Amino acid sequence: MKIQEIKEQFGNCPTERLPELIEAYKEDERSGIKAEIAKAEKRLEALEKEKARMFTMLRFEREYGDAGYICGIDEVGRGPLAGPVVAGAVILPKDCSILYLNDSKQLSARKREELYEVIMKEAVATGIGYASPERIDEINILQATYEAMREAVGRLCVKPDILLNDAVTIPGLPMRQVPIIKGDAKSASIAAASIIAKVTRDRIMVQYDSVFPGYGFEANKGYGAAAHIDALKRLGPTPIHRRSFIKNFMEGANE
Repeated sequence: MKIQEIKEQFGNCPTERLPELIEAYKEDERSGIKAEIAKAEKRLEALEKEKARMFTMLRFEREYGDAGYICGIDEVGRGPLAGPVVAGAVILPKDCSILYLNDSKQLSARKREELYEVIMKEAVATGIGYASPERIDEINILQATYEAMREAVGRLCVKPDILLNDAVTIPGLPMRQVPIIKGDAKSASIAAASIIAKVTRDRIMVQYDSVFPGYGFEANKGYGAAAHIDALKRLGPTPIHRRSFIKNFMEGANE
């Protein structure tokens, strides 16, 4: 076969099947094929590293495996000036084999979207909870976050036996809770929750961008980017702005 045809074979080959391809061409002395084999071996090495990382990410799930259904909880959107706070709840299967789960902030938007689809397909149960800007202003961001988390748990189709939380203990829930500092980078379940919460909230803010043009919601997702603050001062607040968050940027915005 021509080198270009073999390169296409390597390029289109799923990583798990690369050993077969390497074996098939290992005796080929052409430098172009040797280079493809070297690239393939690097892909396999990276895959093994990712599997090892995910084994570590599942250590809490293994530790509490006898407890029953383990649910990861996380939230997105505590800091923005506009839009809701969104919480995610995810129960992963006991034999979870999803790779690349991580703190949603460490992933590209494209990777989050890809993982969102995988999580929604493979999870035992998922739940999303929301707290509106009005609710945030009414009861403060911390209490609104707890409210969104309780809603996310309540929307699960399976009742969890234990919650793995990103650093917090959620009041008003009867099941055992395990707060984990930086849990979205240490627990696969919490990471999955952070991903579905982030993707859900980002999609909401993209929709709001067309409803309230001029604030750059599609790009800034409601966070306090310079262009957003400038638009806020020029155009005034929208119904999705958190009055308790923007009072330092404009007089009368919280009236």
